[in-house]
Amino acid sequence: MAAPRKKTQRKKKDPNAPKRALSAYMFFANENRDIVRAENPGITFGQVGRILGEKWKALNEDEKAPYEAKAEADKKRYESEKELYIATKAQSE
Repeated sequence: MAAPRKKTQRKKKDPNAPKRALSAYMFFANENRDIVRAENPGITFGQVGRILGEKWKALNEDEKAPYEAKAEADKKRYESEKELYIATKAQSE
């Protein structure tokens, strides 16, 4: 019989920590989620995700480019906010 697992405490997330950068797909999904719901009334949450995934896969590189650009900009935002956060956190300790 296997030994019971010990519960590990998750480290509390600092509410002041910067939000992670969104991927290109997430920008696409956020922009198109309401459209998919309007086209498919009564659709479940999982089905919305599946349809969005299919639409994302169907896009060509040119159609994905604006979302990729947004993701890259958001990544830079996150990196700069993260550096600032780490610097201020180090000073306060």
